[in-house]
Amino acid sequence: MEYYTHVLQNGIRLIHQAVNSPVAHCGIFINTGSRDELENQHGMAHLIEHLIFKGTKKRKAYHILSRMEDVGGEMNAYTTKEETCIYTTFFNNYYSRAFDLLSDVLFHSVFPQKEIIKEKEVIIDEINSYKDSPTDQIYDDFEELVFNTNPIARNILGTKKVLNSYTRNDIIDFVMSNYATNEIVVSSVSSVPFPRILKYFIKHFSNVDQAQRKKNRNEYNFKSYQPLHRKNKKNTYQTHCIIGNQTYSNKDERRYAMHLLNNLLGGPGMNSRLNMTLREKKGLAYNIESNYSTYSDVGIFHVYFGTDTKHLNQCVDLIHSDFKKLKEQKLGTVQLSKAKRQLIGQIAIAAEHNENQMLANGRSMILFDKVYPFHEVAQKIENITSNEIREIANEVLITNQLSSLVFY
Repeated sequence: MEYYTHVLQNGIRLIHQAVNSPVAHCGIFINTGSRDELENQHGMAHLIEHLIFKGTKKRKAYHILSRMEDVGGEMNAYTTKEETCIYTTFFNNYYSRAFDLLSDVLFHSVFPQKEIIKEKEVIIDEINSYKDSPTDQIYDDFEELVFNTNPIARNILGTKKVLNSYTRNDIIDFVMSNYATNEIVVSSVSSVPFPRILKYFIKHFSNVDQAQRKKNRNEYNFKSYQPLHRKNKKNTYQTHCIIGNQTYSNKDERRYAMHLLNNLLGGPGMNSRLNMTLREKKGLAYNIESNYSTYSDVGIFHVYFGTDTKHLNQCVDLIHSDFKKLKEQKLGTVQLSKAKRQLIGQIAIAAEHNENQMLANGRSMILFDKVYPFHEVAQKIENITSNEIREIANEVLITNQLSSLVFY
């Protein structure tokens, strides 16, 4: 894999990965998400992600949507708790068009008043749709439970009341306060020679006014975890349950072993321990999985399952039984080797999708100002020992430190 980087005087960074494909992928990553909102700005980052497609100084919404689609391309965006991304996929003849459009929507959006009103309604519909899906809502509600009053606890969408209070000036103020040029990365994956990409990058991004600041999330680092247990009446057909704990951040070296432990317990493989225990052997749950998500100062691990109400306690007991085995019994050499091969294989397959690779590279540059090549990541996984897995199990899977949330 060949990686190329460049930094403009205004601080905007470029990361390009060379691949052999006629299709190109590129995106802009901004180191700002819902966690950077003040309490009275809840949902602002996500609202702006919608609004940047609604008009710039030289394009109306239709022209923005058509600019890439007219040449067979696609454009999309997302907001997380710590980043915002706008990205596009296109035939690689159209790099200049893509960079021009990405730069335009990010730096020259005008946020028309009628579009603000319209998009607020769209997001309120999104909130209502999300509330109709307990399998989606329970994850966000669990993070609210675990992270409590910290800004990272709040879900990305905001609330109807707060969204309706925002003015155009509020939106512009948030952009001016948070979208600093030294917090922006452009990520690209294609077969186009880097000198040509660099030419387009300089043309469309070097004239952006320099607005630099240092991101400092230390003022609200999460340090106050207390295990909590809650049951919410939802009148669902199934009972939905999440059990979990806070854990390691995206800069903690223990994250590699934590990813391996998570994959072993309830990763995407049908042979995960929890899937074998609850679904294959007992037939108690159709959906059973575990997840490990990382943030700049903390991580969160949780197990989710849906089951008939009468099986809830049995499922919980079986999960704790699997936790206990990992805390008390070291993985054998064969077990550990298989677990490593499975995780490395999953990462390798994900990297075969160039869009996934472009997104991963952009996130890595935002977090670490570098990209970790696949062989480095694979080596870190290969170096994990059974003692490390057991130690992490005893730090994260402690029964009296686990929180739980049930929808029934």
